[in-house]
Amino acid sequence: IKMRNHTTVTEFILLGIPETEGLDTVLFFLFLSLYLCTLLGNVLILTAIISSSRLHTPMYFFLGNLSTFDLGFSSTTVPKMLLYLSGQSQGISFQGCVSQVFFYHFLGCTECFLYTVMACDRFVAICYPLRYMVIMNRRVCPILATGTWTGGCVHAIILTSLTFQLPYCDSNQVGYYFCDIPAVLPLACGDIALAQRVGFTNVGLLSLVCFFLILVSYTRIGISVSKIRSAEGRQRAFSTCSAHLTAILCAYGPVIIIYLQPNPSALLGAIIQIVNNLVTPTLNPLIYSLRNKDVKSALWNIFHKRVS
Repeated sequence: IKMRNHTTVTEFILLGIPETEGLDTVLFFLFLSLYLCTLLGNVLILTAIISSSRLHTPMYFFLGNLSTFDLGFSSTTVPKMLLYLSGQSQGISFQGCVSQVFFYHFLGCTECFLYTVMACDRFVAICYPLRYMVIMNRRVCPILATGTWTGGCVHAIILTSLTFQLPYCDSNQVGYYFCDIPAVLPLACGDIALAQRVGFTNVGLLSLVCFFLILVSYTRIGISVSKIRSAEGRQRAFSTCSAHLTAILCAYGPVIIIYLQPNPSALLGAIIQIVNNLVTPTLNPLIYSLRNKDVKSALWNIFHKRVS
């Protein structure tokens, strides 16, 4: 009987980044600049990989997947944030909120799987160089890539369906700058215990397993590199992995920092999410293009042909 007196929520209001009142214009131009850099950098890497036959190798195939992920991940939350920072409505439809939660967790889980697959690729390249092209052949790479995206999709469907099968009524103010499960769940009228438990277990376990596999891969790589006699060989092996390691630190570092805090503040949580959603996708093209002669050469050839 009580439920009949409640108003079903059809729209959520995003309250924005905590403790940033009066900074909307500054944040708008800062985030717009980062977003444009993300789009430009990742489109350039994708163009280089597609157009250069030298880059049609497993490593660059997965790098192309990472660039596609970065484009999607930043576009899940940033455009709506830029809209309300520019003075537009802070409202987001119920369906729009569902979409944000789904794509945020779909792409976030895909990122975990993708970094793990890239670590395995580097492991095979360093530890089994003579068999590399046999193991990472043209059939295996698309299967692994499809697996990462499918796994992310299944993960997101489970979390999104658990979150939004609950009734939402009366309160519709999301105390955050986008729809995420910890921000939306407290607004539900039903029992949120199951959704919270499954969400924490799912996200926590997946991240832990992926991070453990990456750690194991790089431990084995480190042992193999230490056995290489020539300094030049060690340097070449190290440069092959350094870009990927840097990207992993950028992706996992902010998350580790926030979860080590006993009582993380809302502002710190928002800053960490912004680093994940906007800064890391901006840095990835710089990490891979500036440290990689093949990518720089492919981009130079593209621009040279256009100018000619």
